[in-house]
Amino acid sequence: MDEMKTIIVIPARYGSTRFPGKPLKPIKGKSLLERTVAIAKAVKNVDNVLVATDDERIASHAQEIGAQAVMTSEKCENGTERVYEAIQNIGYKPDAIINLQGDAVLTPPWIIQAIVDAMNADSSIELATPATQLTWEQYDKLAASKANGAAGGTTVTFDLNHNALYFSKSLIPYLRDKSQPMPPVFRHIGLYGYRHDCLSRYLQLKQTPLESSEKLEQLRALENGIPIKVILVDYKGRSHWAIDSPDDVTIAESIIEKEGELV
Repeated sequence: MDEMKTIIVIPARYGSTRFPGKPLKPIKGKSLLERTVAIAKAVKNVDNVLVATDDERIASHAQEIGAQAVMTSEKCENGTERVYEAIQNIGYKPDAIINLQGDAVLTPPWIIQAIVDAMNADSSIELATPATQLTWEQYDKLAASKANGAAGGTTVTFDLNHNALYFSKSLIPYLRDKSQPMPPVFRHIGLYGYRHDCLSRYLQLKQTPLESSEKLEQLRALENGIPIKVILVDYKGRSHWAIDSPDDVTIAESIIEKEGELV
C-alpha cells in the first residue's frame, strides 16, 4: 500500500480578467504567491506544497521562493481542475489534497491545519471545508451587504454530525429568534480538502441545478450525494480577506499593518 501523503496545492493563474498577473503582485514587499506559499509551509503534517500554474513566469517565481511548480493546461476552467491536473503529474497519488486558493493571502495557517488534522484523523472524510460562526456584529454587517445586492459571502448549514446540508449566497438559516448570544449562522471559507478519489469523481460530474443557480461549485458535490464535512474554526481576531482586484491589495496591506504578519 502506498504511504499516505497529504499535500497542499495552490492554483495560480496569470490571466485573471479582473487582475492580470495577480500572483506576482507585491503586498507589503512580498508577492501574493510568496505570502500564500509561506502560509501553506507553516502547516504541519503536510508532505509537499505545490504551485499549479499555466504560466512560466509564475512557475519561475514559485521556484525562486522555494515551492515546487507544476505546469498545467491553459484549458483548466477553474482552480479545482488545475489542482487535479497538477497531481496527475507528480509521480505519486496523494491521499489528501488541500486546495488553497492563490489569492487567500490572509488565511491563518491554523485554519488550513484544522482541515489537515481532521482528514488525517478520520479516513472516512471524503471532502472537508472550514466555516466560522458569525458574531451579531458580523451578521448585521453581512446582512446589510446582502441587502445592498452584494454577492460576496457564503453561509453554510450542517447537521448534528457537521455534514453540510446547504451552502448559499443568502444568509441561512432564517432567524426568528435574535435573542441568542451568537447567531447560529456560519460563514463558509473557500478552502477544501479532498481525498484523491473524491476529487476525481467530482470532476467527472456535470454542473447541477443548485450549483448553477447559486454559482457555488460545492453544491455539485451535495447534489450528487457526496458528503462535505464542515470543520468549525476560529480566526482568533484576525481579519479574513482575499485578493480579487487591485483595490483589495490596499485593504490587505492595511490589515497586515494593523494586525501584523501571519507567519
